[in-house]
Amino acid sequence: LGSVAVGYLTIWSAEVHGKRPIWQWIILPWGSIVLVMIGAALFLLEGTICLVFALPLLMLFATVGGVLAGVVRQKTRAGLPTHLCLIALPLILPQVEIHFAAPTQIRSVHNEIRISAPASIVWRNIGRVSQIHSDELADTWTHRIGFPMPVEATLSQEGVGGVRNAIWERGLRFTEVVTTWMPNQRLGFTIKADTENIPPTTLDRHASIGGPYFDVLNGDYQIEDVSSGVILLHFTSRERLSTNFNSYAGLWTDAVMRSVQVSILEVIKRRSEAEVAGFAPETLR
Repeated sequence: LGSVAVGYLTIWSAEVHGKRPIWQWIILPWGSIVLVMIGAALFLLEGTICLVFALPLLMLFATVGGVLAGVVRQKTRAGLPTHLCLIALPLILPQVEIHFAAPTQIRSVHNEIRISAPASIVWRNIGRVSQIHSDELADTWTHRIGFPMPVEATLSQEGVGGVRNAIWERGLRFTEVVTTWMPNQRLGFTIKADTENIPPTTLDRHASIGGPYFDVLNGDYQIEDVSSGVILLHFTSRERLSTNFNSYAGLWTDAVMRSVQVSILEVIKRRSEAEVAGFAPETLR
């Protein structure tokens, strides 16, 4: 809510020398927010991921503050104390808010891909994932804003109870315990981030996996036979959100999970179809 105060202060200051048109109540606060974001980036107060995710919402609230300032100046003769109280209110409310638990929301993201390979070959490529080289992965917007990409996944043993150790870039690791094991049909597993050993620079504190705001709970692969030698591979994951703006945050977390899922599915498709063609995946890089 600090962005409401920024927007209010922007228009209040701008109208000291004369009334501004309504469209400026809406637009001018955006410039102030952008400057605040640039300052946060320069002083390393927030990382790129948080800045990108927060910008649209902060601009919206800044506009609310700007319109409020314009209306107050136009409709009332409020003195300096009144303006200061209105500016301070959005800064005080979060201090009250921290004493209440944020609502929790469980969300599900699903993607699928058609693969020209038999189920047995696809199955081999989802249980264990050998090292993924950077040129096997498409350039995605999530990677460009700093979200790590998968590197490999090992499997301790086949069957329920087996442990997949999933390694991602920049020290991000997950322990995945197999809960569903149906060869050539379905693989399900819980997901737990190794939060104790993740470097603090890997992800922004507000976007940290396994943190108070966001976590990935489980994953599920399902192989659906389409025709002879062709399957449809489904990938579903569930995530936890615990924020005071879950509906908005969910739009971003769903988009990130969807991008990551597509990248992984494309690697599995490429490798499985390479096996059918008689090539080792590394020869296609």
